[in-house]
Amino acid sequence: PRARRPWLWALGGAVAASAVWGGGLYAYGREEPAGVDLKGYRQVEDLCEVARLEALTDALGKRRDNGSSPTVDEPAIGEMSCTVGFGPEGGEQSVGITYTLHKMVDPGPEFEARAQQFGLLKKVDGIGEQAFFDDMEKEGGRLRVLDGPAEFQIDIVSQDYMLNGEEITSGTRADLSGIDVPMTQDLLALMAALKK
Repeated sequence: PRARRPWLWALGGAVAASAVWGGGLYAYGREEPAGVDLKGYRQVEDLCEVARLEALTDALGKRRDNGSSPTVDEPAIGEMSCTVGFGPEGGEQSVGITYTLHKMVDPGPEFEARAQQFGLLKKVDGIGEQAFFDDMEKEGGRLRVLDGPAEFQIDIVSQDYMLNGEEITSGTRADLSGIDVPMTQDLLALMAALKK
């Protein structure tokens, strides 16, 4: 029998290897992106309903009206927000909460830089992976927390009422010193509720 030519074996091996590599590349290109581990966090329809804010109710007074912004629910990101009023009219404080769920990209590397950009320089321990607080003293405060793919911001602002260019204050405004403690307690409770 006639001897087989060595270069035919080599050519056949190269073609087979290319086919396997090309098929793998095609399959890889068709795979859905893996995204990030959501660590149990979920999207909710009404953030105000999930956020009980019991510690802030004790600190600020009766919980009043709620307001929610339109929800963002995209493959890469989900975002929900809620605004709640506390206390008597005229001495009212407004609490705003934003919950952002990063589904495709890890927000960790940029979180601290963004917090510093917003002027949040005081680190807070015992909540999430990273947390920063901005104490605005009598005017309120802002707490930003990152826990895996979930990013939270909670703000407290004292509402001023203006009439003919003059500030009108009726009722007693709550003491906001140490407000970071109930803010942290309520955010921990919200984080747990969003994992149920």
